[in-house]
Order: sequence, then C-alpha cells, then structure tokens
Amino acid sequence: MPTQPSPPSSSPSPSPSPSTPSPPSAARPPTVLHLVQPVEGGVARVVVDLVRAQSAAGLRTVVGCPRGGQLTEAAREAGAEVLTWRAGRALGPGLAAEVLGARRLIGRVRPDVLHAHSAKAGLAGRLAVRGAVPTVFQPHAWSFDAVGGATAALALRWERFGSRWADRVLCVSEAERRTGESEGIAARWSVIRNGVDLGHFRPGDPDPVRDKARARAELALPAALQGDGPLAVCVGRVCLQKGQDILLRAWPELLGAVPRARLALVGDGPDTERLRRTAPPGVHFAGAVRDIRPWLRAADLVVLPSRWEGMALAPLEAMACGRPVLVSDVSGARESLPPGQARLCLVEPEDPTALAKALAGLLAEPRLLAELGEQAERHARTDFDVRRTTDAVTGLYHELLGRPRPLNQERISR
Repeated sequence: MPTQPSPPSSSPSPSPSPSTPSPPSAARPPTVLHLVQPVEGGVARVVVDLVRAQSAAGLRTVVGCPRGGQLTEAAREAGAEVLTWRAGRALGPGLAAEVLGARRLIGRVRPDVLHAHSAKAGLAGRLAVRGAVPTVFQPHAWSFDAVGGATAALALRWERFGSRWADRVLCVSEAERRTGESEGIAARWSVIRNGVDLGHFRPGDPDPVRDKARARAELALPAALQGDGPLAVCVGRVCLQKGQDILLRAWPELLGAVPRARLALVGDGPDTERLRRTAPPGVHFAGAVRDIRPWLRAADLVVLPSRWEGMALAPLEAMACGRPVLVSDVSGARESLPPGQARLCLVEPEDPTALAKALAGLLAEPRLLAELGEQAERHARTDFDVRRTTDAVTGLYHELLGRPRPLNQERISR
C-alpha cells in the first residue's frame, strides 16, 4: 500500500544529476519520462494508454519502472523505451536509494517533461528533480486516503510540501481535486478524467443476451458459477483498497434475497488467499487474467466496492461493454455514472448491509439491469473515450513546455 512521509530533514547524498532540458525543437521531439510505481492494475493501464497515444503523436516516450508486473512488456509494445527503476510499492528504508535511482534515470534520459505516477513515484521523482524539470504529478488516488493515524498525517504533510515541485498536479476527477484542496494542498491543478479504449472495450454482440451467452461459453464457467441465476463480477486487484472483503461480507445477506446469485472475483493480490479461505458458497476466484472483456461481458452486473479511488477504470470498462455497475461513493464514482443512476448504483463505502441491499435490488430485476446497461454503454461512448484523455494530457505537456521556467527555481547542474 503506498504511503508517503513528511518532507525529509535532509536530501539524499549528492549524485549524478538530471540535466535541465533544452527546449525541444522541430528536429527533436519532446521527451516524456513516465516514472511509475505500481506496475500493474489501473495505473499501468493508464500509462500504457498515454504511451501509445504519445508515441503515435511523435513524442519520445520513456517509462522508468520496477521490473515485474504488466507494465514493462505492455509499455514496450505501445512504443516506449523502458528502463528499470528499482523502487518498492510501499515506503521503506530504501527511499534514499530510490530517489538516487530516479536522479540517475532522469540524468540519463534528460526528459523535457517528467510525469510521475502515483505516490511512490511522485515522492521520489519530485525529490529527485525539485523543480528543475517540468513535472506533472498524477496521484491516481491520494496516499493519505490509503492509510490512517500518524501515517496519514505524514503523507498529507508531504503532499502539502511536495506540491511546490509539481508544475501541475493532475487529477482524474473533480472529486480527487476537491479532496486535495480541502486538505490544504496548494497546487496548480489540472483535471483530466480517465478514459478507456472504446474500440477494445465494447459489447461482443449487439444483442446483450447473446453477448452474455457467448462470453460465458468462452469462459467455460466453473461449477461454482453454473446455473441460471444472475452473475455479479468484481474486477480489480484483491487488496484493501478495492474492498472485496466488504463484498464477501455482503454476499450471504444478498443470497437471502436472491438465492441463485453467483459472484466472480477477477484479479489477484495480497488478500487473495485470506479471502478465499473465508469466502461463502457461490463465489469463484478467477485470478489474474490477460483479457478482462469476457468476464465483463459475461456479467449481469459489475460491482466495485472500493474504499478509495481517483476514478476507477473497471467501471468505465464495464460500461463500455454495455454492463451496469454498482460502485461505492468514493472519488470519481459519481462522475463515472450515467445521469440518474446514482440512486440505484451508488452505495456508501464500507457498508456491507447497504451493499447487499443495493445488489439485491439490481440482481432481482433483469429488465432493469438491461436498461441500465444500455444507458451505461451510451454514457461511456459519449464521455469516456481515451483519445480525449490522452490528447488533453499531451496538450498539458505542450502548455508546460511553452511557458518559461521561473528563474528562482532550483536548478540541477549538468
């Protein structure tokens, strides 16, 4: 789980330094370094979408990230040069080495723009350059929402301090920005909502009934999911953030109202084995899959009971595939839903009883689910095209590169 500290009392030891970039010319396209940790899940998918679009637009894209996960291979396939940056997901004693590694990587790449994704990269990247390179920090959900007590206070203290070293803090929802502002983070804000590839995420068949039947046949559903009852699917890393434990606590209560309902958890993570041991009947753990579309299309309803988010991708992907979603009321959720669906498709976070009641109200009404799914697909195709997202982010880079750097900012010498 990502956490962040208060500003360190001293900087890491001096090291080979990133260069202040020269303005890109017509002969040299801008270089964008995406510094990334974590390397799986929604953050990785966002980075790959950005890399694909930016490479196609003629930018030089470089991804610095730890080995492992899905990002390395996918980013290379999308057109990026991928370099290893050794960094753990959580805060630990290796922070100084991680900052030093980021400085060396930035010095090697000499980017025109540094785009730091999520808490750890945002911490190490900003400490490494301290304003010497135009910097975009994208939280992908605030680190202080992920923790509590003294750790949350330290994370918030850092975000307030570190915002001075970001030319823009890029939020994926207005709710994420409002949270930052309300917590006293004085930043230069941009809000660019997440989007999905609408050519990739779409119904497999124009008829929803045939689409579900075809997807279920393709998946060869296991015994736990056989039958003619409604199927709910939860897609996401199996961890505290995504709230699968809340869903499993709600499931027995739901079965009291809809006895034939079935549930598939798609994804893997640190909580998988613990939840598997305590899961009620009728629940299938599908594990990590390379292509989630068959699971989305097989579902009658896609549910994501997250504890915190910026704007989750899984509901957008499900809606683009023509499936209704039930989500917890965290950052980005209301902005994701079609107009008028919040009353039925939004629940309070960490409330298994409310979740069970909402699930029962939807899964018991197949005609309602079909209507909500049609609305969801239209909404996704109108509002969440990833091309709009990637164009806006690239436009932000060009805006930053067109502005003179403040003369009083700290410079890191060649």
